[in-house]
Amino acid sequence: MGRRKNFTESELLDATKKLLLDHGYDGFHLKLLSEHVPGARSTIYQYYSNKEEIVAACMKRVMAQMILRSSEVDETDAMEALRHILLIYAEESDFHRLLGDLHKINTANSAAAARDLDYVEQGHVTLKRQLMGLFDRACAEGKLRRDVPLPALIGVFFGLINVPNAMKLPSDEWSKVLFDMWLNGAGQK
Repeated sequence: MGRRKNFTESELLDATKKLLLDHGYDGFHLKLLSEHVPGARSTIYQYYSNKEEIVAACMKRVMAQMILRSSEVDETDAMEALRHILLIYAEESDFHRLLGDLHKINTANSAAAARDLDYVEQGHVTLKRQLMGLFDRACAEGKLRRDVPLPALIGVFFGLINVPNAMKLPSDEWSKVLFDMWLNGAGQK
């Protein structure tokens, strides 16, 4: 009988993300994860000590990817930059709802999980700072309505992330539809 292939940390985090999206934080556990990766369950413990550590590491990884992609956006045109950032956020829209479960992760027994969650929280600050700068520039350039308070414009923009893609459009097309709806409203022209 041949040995089963082990998995990389990247494959482990990919499987964790998928299972978190499918089952939520409360439905995710290491036994379930071990059923979805090749090799022995003990291999998981070579990377992470418990559920909290692997979930926190998964969230940190997604946040790091979002920060990297957002930092690469050309901000020359504030509105175009906002459109592109909406695409980045829309591509992670399913994961966005899981970030609401951060408070469920008990970091008392895991310094690694605590560090990863601190990174996620700081990542939110970084992304928010970038967006606020773009919104401020777009307002100063007269590209956004002045009769709508900026917090309302920002709130609706963030709300777009959670709009279900019922038409199953590719992410880039879906984010264009959402951005146009946000920018131009639903009324007839």
